[in-house]
Amino acid sequence: MSTLASLRHWARTSRHPAAVVARHARGVALAFTLPAPRVLVRPYLWLYLGVRGTLFFLRRVLVAEPLFKAYCTRVGRGVTTGIHVPWVQGSGELVVGDHVRVSGKISISYAASFTSRPRLEIGDYSDIAHDTRFVVGREIRLGRHVQVAGGVTFRDSGGHPTDPERRRLGSAPDPDEVKPVIVHDHAWIGTGALLMPGTEIGEGAIVSAHAVVSGKVAPYSIVAGNPARRIGMVGPAAPATAAAAATGPGASVAAA
Repeated sequence: MSTLASLRHWARTSRHPAAVVARHARGVALAFTLPAPRVLVRPYLWLYLGVRGTLFFLRRVLVAEPLFKAYCTRVGRGVTTGIHVPWVQGSGELVVGDHVRVSGKISISYAASFTSRPRLEIGDYSDIAHDTRFVVGREIRLGRHVQVAGGVTFRDSGGHPTDPERRRLGSAPDPDEVKPVIVHDHAWIGTGALLMPGTEIGEGAIVSAHAVVSGKVAPYSIVAGNPARRIGMVGPAAPATAAAAATGPGASVAAA
C-alpha cells in the first residue's frame, strides 16, 4: 500500500486525536456553504449565462457549423449545428438537406470495404440529437422531418463477418451482409435505439427508446423492445395504411 493510501486509511479509521480532528475538519469543509442573497446571485447568474451564450454562439457559427458543412458533399439552406464538431472516420458522401438541425455531437464512420463512396443522406427539416452514431458501409438514408433522439445508432453493416474463423482472421463482412438502412419521412427514432442492417422505418412510424430494430417497420406503427415488435399505431387513419403494408409483399417483421 502506498504512503498516501496508508495515510488516508489511517485518517479514516484511527482513533488518534489528530485523525479525529482531521475527520471533523473534513466534515466541516464538506458542509460549508456561503449565503446566496438573490440581489447578488441573480446578476451573477445573468453574467454567467450571457458570457456562456456568447461563447457558445461564436463556437457554433465560427467553428462547428463551418467544419460540419466542410464535411458535406452537398448541404442545403439553413443547416445548423450545436457547438460540437462531428467525429468523422473514413471517406464518403454526406448529403444534408435544407434546415437540418444537428443538435449535438455525432459520429460518422465510413467503411472502405464495400464501395469507394459510402453515402449518408439526411433529408430536409430533420433533427439529429446528441451522441447519434452512423456506421455506413454503403448507404444510410433519412427522409424529411425525421426526428432522431440522443444515443441512437444506425448501421448498415455489423462490422465483422458472422463466420468466427473469418472474424479471427480480421476479414470484412460478406457484401450480402451489408444492407441499406432507410428511414422514411416523419419518423421518430427514440433515445438509444439501434437500427441494424436492412432496417426500413415506414413513414410516420415511431421507434421506442432502446429498441433494437432489424427488418421493416410498417408506416404509422409504434415498435418497442429487443427485438422490436409493434405495440401500437399512430393517428386515426394509420391502421388501414399499416394493415396494407403488413399484408402486402415484404410485410413488416415488426407487425407480428
